[in-house]
Amino acid sequence: MQGNPITTSIFDLFKIGPGPSSSHTIGPMKAAFDFRERVAALPAHQLDRADALHIHLYGSLSATGKGHGTDRAIVAGLLGWQPDTTDPDALLALLTDPAVTYPVAVAHRTFAVGA
Repeated sequence: MQGNPITTSIFDLFKIGPGPSSSHTIGPMKAAFDFRERVAALPAHQLDRADALHIHLYGSLSATGKGHGTDRAIVAGLLGWQPDTTDPDALLALLTDPAVTYPVAVAHRTFAVGA
């Protein structure tokens, strides 16, 4: 039996990035990064109306987010980090101290994000 060969790469099956659950870290990190890029592209008069960033999680992300690192992944994405280049130790260090906030620069504005 002849047919088309399977052309699935190992990289199609496995993604490089932080865990323990890629659906709770890689996806949210990419989404937060994308949000940051989209907000940065807003006209200055719209961005100037913002006074804070508020993060709300729903579904399984809200139920297991901290246990699976979703909270850290979102902050990392807002900081401009990407899953394939993020230092796992740096990611694990995020949000370890509730008193620490992280400056998220968006265009000409900076917002403090923390635990």
